[in-house]
Amino acid sequence: MLPAFFPFCLAFGGIIVPKTYLILDLICAQYLSDRAARDPTFKFMPVLLGSENPQCRDPHVQSLVAKFNLYANLLSGIFSAVIAPHLGALSDRVGRKKVIICTSFGAICAEIITIIVGTNPEKISVYWTLWGSLLDGLCGSFTSGMALAFAYASDCTAPEQRNVAFGYFHGTLFAGIALGPILAGWLIEVAGTVLIVFYVALGCHMFFILFIFLFVPESLSKERQILAREKRNLALAQAPQKDWITTIKTYNLFEPLWVLRPTGEGSSSKLRKNLFVLAAIDTMMFGVAMGTMQIIIIYAEYRFGWDAINSSRFLSAVNICRVIGLFILLPILTRIVRGPARGQSAGHRGCDMLDISIIRGAILFDLIGYIGYAMAPSGAVMAISGMVASLGGIGSPTLQSSLTKHIPSDRTGQVLGASGLLHALARVVAPTIFNLIYSQTVGLYAGIVFICLASVFVLVFIISWFLKPHGEFPLLYPSFRTHRSQSFWWM
Repeated sequence: MLPAFFPFCLAFGGIIVPKTYLILDLICAQYLSDRAARDPTFKFMPVLLGSENPQCRDPHVQSLVAKFNLYANLLSGIFSAVIAPHLGALSDRVGRKKVIICTSFGAICAEIITIIVGTNPEKISVYWTLWGSLLDGLCGSFTSGMALAFAYASDCTAPEQRNVAFGYFHGTLFAGIALGPILAGWLIEVAGTVLIVFYVALGCHMFFILFIFLFVPESLSKERQILAREKRNLALAQAPQKDWITTIKTYNLFEPLWVLRPTGEGSSSKLRKNLFVLAAIDTMMFGVAMGTMQIIIIYAEYRFGWDAINSSRFLSAVNICRVIGLFILLPILTRIVRGPARGQSAGHRGCDMLDISIIRGAILFDLIGYIGYAMAPSGAVMAISGMVASLGGIGSPTLQSSLTKHIPSDRTGQVLGASGLLHALARVVAPTIFNLIYSQTVGLYAGIVFICLASVFVLVFIISWFLKPHGEFPLLYPSFRTHRSQSFWWM
């Protein structure tokens, strides 16, 4: 799976900076053109896509870009929030491969639309790229792709080593984000156009689909797929019959989250509290990461005059540190504390003190890093702050693996689908709040948004002390229920 996942991550990382600057340049050109139309005495230099354009370092342009990013995140986040839980449950019934492939088509459509808009900026408005965000959301977006990759890893690893397996996928993601900007910068220099990056990204997504289809084995056994289908059929048979109009009227977006509140034999109030706390911490940390990725880039461009090359180097340095944490630091910690992988697994017993300690340490690294962003007097301090915050990346795979340790193996797709729902909602709420804060405060003091983000990590750190190790609740039995009626139509 990892050889297929790497080009996908390389494409994801490679377009972050070029797309941010492409959108900024397109919006800047439109803003300057509209201003010139209103004021005939206003003169401006032509905006060159992918080049340094000093006239775009304007608070009004920054505000417009932040709002555009808000609209794109809303479209992608809202629709992926609806789709993600169903894709996770579907993968339990039909296998991981087919559903993972489906999530990639949205990214392909988004790249095609970006290429069309970038090729015809005078004829097609930059706001047409929002259609790409919509299609990406309808296919589940990368949040669903990551959740399904974790489900694949869960099928292949024992619970004790799952945080390391998840760390490999996170490490691959951030290796792509680290190397992608370097490769993108080189391609732009060679080809002389920023659009070459999107053509290469399109090829990477197509390679991902073909490699998964042809070479990657299915991780979920036929027996487990049949068992999941039988459970769903039983639930449908017991549920009251509804026509499609009634189904739409009674649709509950949050119903898949019941998997995080199990009842019955093997469950307990401490188990439910752990699941709630883990999901809350994971959602808030993911929301901060997604809500600030583009803000950090445009903030550095505005505050320190960074161009696309400087931003690419920053992302590369930060994510190289993150990869080191995920590929080296996390496995070493796990090996030292837990020892080598044992032939006999202890089963799904919840998180242990190593998991809890890693989560708390990751939160502290993020907190220090975001305080550094807010107080950075120079670009060098900004880069150091980013590298410190990057070490907090070891928390995310640990949080995800801890969630799966609290749930029987036949519910892995469901719990990660529910996590995908929370991630998608975070992609809506967090960028909405943080982009609004940035757009309203950039003219006053641009670092205010990072002060707000640091306060979020203070809250998350306090919440983390409510986590309890697995010794405080009993072995989890697969017979416990995740809903009172057992009538999930989404199961």
